[in-house]
Amino acid sequence: MSAERPTLPPVRLHTEAELARDALAAPLLARAVRLARWAGPETRVGAGGELVEAQLPAAAEHLGLAADEDGAAEASEAWRLAVDTGLVEVEDPETEPDADDEGFLDDREGTVTVGENLALLTGGSPQDVLSVWLDGLEAAHADATAPVFDDFADLVGEDGSIDFDALDWDPETEAEFLDGVLGNLYLLTAGEGAADESVPLPALAASMIVPDDMGEPTDDILEQVSDAMMRLDDQFRILEPIGIVEYRPVDEALLAEEGEESVPPADDDDVTRYGMVKLTPLGVYGIRARMLDAGVDAPAIGDLADKGADVLLGGIAYYPEEAARSEIELWLARHGADGAAGELLDAARGEDPQAPLRRLHCQQALALVGADAEPAVRAVLDDPQLGGLARVWLAERGAADVPAPSEAMIFWLAIDTIAAQLEADGDLDELQGLVEGLSSQHSGFFDQAWRVDHPATADVLEAMGRLHSDKKQAKDARKAAFKARSRSGSGS
Repeated sequence: MSAERPTLPPVRLHTEAELARDALAAPLLARAVRLARWAGPETRVGAGGELVEAQLPAAAEHLGLAADEDGAAEASEAWRLAVDTGLVEVEDPETEPDADDEGFLDDREGTVTVGENLALLTGGSPQDVLSVWLDGLEAAHADATAPVFDDFADLVGEDGSIDFDALDWDPETEAEFLDGVLGNLYLLTAGEGAADESVPLPALAASMIVPDDMGEPTDDILEQVSDAMMRLDDQFRILEPIGIVEYRPVDEALLAEEGEESVPPADDDDVTRYGMVKLTPLGVYGIRARMLDAGVDAPAIGDLADKGADVLLGGIAYYPEEAARSEIELWLARHGADGAAGELLDAARGEDPQAPLRRLHCQQALALVGADAEPAVRAVLDDPQLGGLARVWLAERGAADVPAPSEAMIFWLAIDTIAAQLEADGDLDELQGLVEGLSSQHSGFFDQAWRVDHPATADVLEAMGRLHSDKKQAKDARKAAFKARSRSGSGS
């Protein structure tokens, strides 16, 4: 029942129906769908499946795009997505090239048929739609990490071959960098309670370049951040049409070449000039899906709803409070109140390091169960691990006939409560208040506490010694911790 501390916060996903609607509304996929429906037997494509240049004006016109190079480029991009996501199928010509016919391979044209996936976008389930969209995200991600050609002619040798080494491009490195950026964006904007605000592009670039322990960045580091920022500007412009981010690009005035006249914004300190980005709900879903495929633990609220109580309490051990409550509510909605309390209490037992946290979350869950939990709670009143929890729950509900706890149970519950907060890395000020409150409620607290038969007794007392603001009490806590360790070590 023990739990590993998750590296990513649990996220709250929109419903699959909502996400599917967002996917269908993503500009790039919507254009790809329109082109797939537009295509027919007369559509001419190259050997690689791309629309031939002569077809691009008609494709752009069908999409309502400008009749210029930009419109043609956007139409070409939408067509590539239609091919990559199976909305259209391109069949190569059957005619074999004549060995003496130089350039034949470049001149061949394929035929186009409707792809199976096109029907899924209109008649399929939300999961079908999202599956097609995820293929589109994969294609957009590949485009975003493709090499940038400043001057393609410089790469072509005299014999017509392309010098790929001159690109200084490593596809794995590029993909890892962009995935790292998207992972950081996920951390900053997707967690329960995270600020629903855009992130400045310089901050995002710096999060990948500047070492955590660096004070003032060096000129070299700042130059790397600037280069990364410009690369990310290009990449987010490519990724925005697939619907994963809302992006405000870098101000064109900042990109103007030296010597060109440009009028900067009135507010030179306006950070938005340097690009602002945030994940959309669809982006949270998509980036999480990519991380799950890569084997990363990326929890979402609702993941545990159909699991047992032991998995629930272990899974939410390190969740933020609101996320834990949401997960418990979904679990109770799935399991019902009948029998839930008994299952939760059984799962709360244990002496492993996470057991105090399980008991803390069990108490929160029982509060949500309500009056239906009372029989199961009363059944554990004599349980050494759960009896204190049961009494607190009953007292909070104003129940009658609640037996008074023994002194041993009071001290055990105090140690267990602090152990839970320590394991959760709770707020230090709150923890200090809890420590000082418990020790002040019982005269001679530390004279008794070291005798408590709890696996965390010594660790808790050491922490109390560090946290207590009263020097004498802190010293008493440290002495008690020493006694507890000696007692535990001697086996007495």
